[in-house]
Amino acid sequence: MPYPLSVEREPSGEVAADIGHVHLKVSDLERAINFYRDLIGLQLKSVHEGAAFLAFGSYHHHLGLNTWRSRGGPPTADEATGLYHFAIRYANRRDLAAALKRLLDAGVPIDSSSDCGGQAESIYLRDPDENGLELTWDRPRDKRPNQPLADDRPLDLDGLLSELV
Repeated sequence: MPYPLSVEREPSGEVAADIGHVHLKVSDLERAINFYRDLIGLQLKSVHEGAAFLAFGSYHHHLGLNTWRSRGGPPTADEATGLYHFAIRYANRRDLAAALKRLLDAGVPIDSSSDCGGQAESIYLRDPDENGLELTWDRPRDKRPNQPLADDRPLDLDGLLSELV
């Protein structure tokens, strides 16, 4: 018998739960730290025993990285089960634009982008270990359509980068 969902709700009616962190196996710890710190914008909080922990702001860690069983290993095959991607949600459009600029300046390929049916703006790419990554920001509620649009459109990346001017 399944257990009933019993999470607190905010006054707005939204569920008051979230995902605390993601922990990834990587093949090269220093390379992964450099990518997530220098390009994505996380702060390195600690490193010990083949693992690193990074976060935005004062949170203990949003992302864990380790080489415990994966040092020097190959990326997971596309046909394998496991992580498809995880999302990093920026507080505002300008922060998303700044991350995009750092990635483009570093020559990191962007796989695709989406307006998420008018709800958000997202950029999809892969980290150095081929883990899927979505960089996103949610549009303010008053700027979203009442019903999500039926189809997603690619983002105007140049328009996004104009946030930095």
